[in-house]
Amino acid sequence: MIKLYSWNVNGIRAVQKKGLWDPFIAAEKPDIVCLQETKAKPEQIDINTDGYNAFYYSAVKPGYSGTAILSKKPPLQVLNGFPQNIIEAFNLQGDAYGDPNQEGRVIAAEYEKFWLVTVYTPNAKDDLSRIPLRHKTWDPAFLAYCKHLEQTKPVVFCGDLNVAHTEDDLANPKPNRGKKGFTEEERNGFQNFVNSGFIDTLRLFKQGNGFYTWWSYFAKARERNVGWRIDYFLVSTTLKDSVKDAAVHANVLGSDHCPVSVTLDL
Repeated sequence: MIKLYSWNVNGIRAVQKKGLWDPFIAAEKPDIVCLQETKAKPEQIDINTDGYNAFYYSAVKPGYSGTAILSKKPPLQVLNGFPQNIIEAFNLQGDAYGDPNQEGRVIAAEYEKFWLVTVYTPNAKDDLSRIPLRHKTWDPAFLAYCKHLEQTKPVVFCGDLNVAHTEDDLANPKPNRGKKGFTEEERNGFQNFVNSGFIDTLRLFKQGNGFYTWWSYFAKARERNVGWRIDYFLVSTTLKDSVKDAAVHANVLGSDHCPVSVTLDL
């Protein structure tokens, strides 16, 4: 069995400063941890990684975005960002907010039996000004990249996808319809992952609402579980029978997101 975790830490230095990184590792004992929104350069990250091989992909802009993979077993190779042919094929360029290719948003690690990809998907913004990037370039490019990797091995991808897929994936769907994270464009982008054969692992085990991974800091949203599920693990169809568990770890504190996990028997 192999236990994989994904966590948008909303600043890895903040989690460390709160004293909540070591308890997470000690309690959950992940074999692999994927992080999003690390908000730090590798030399600024001072967490305990004993027993793990650490791979960081930081944004050029200080204190912004960034992803990481911590793995007990060393991967065969690690790839940062999209390959150039994907960038060119989908015209994935910068917008008014910056160049997503310079924001440390995607890492892929190859293992003996699968590819692992972690992603921090660009936020659509309150005024939906980054929807064109999401809908026309980023989501299609990310799907194409995963399908490209899948040509050689099954793919597990995880991370903060910044979208609630269905009405069961947020506490208040009606007033949020059409707002960032719950627009038709973003939801269709997720549905395209499913239509292409990727399986939302949590839904193999849990149905209905209440399984949220992000909560606003306002109005005691987390205590009341008024949240959104925007962090996921998806796997290639060929791995479906290998998925033995998938979970949301709402009890793990330190960020406005909680970790999600999947257990595979390979």
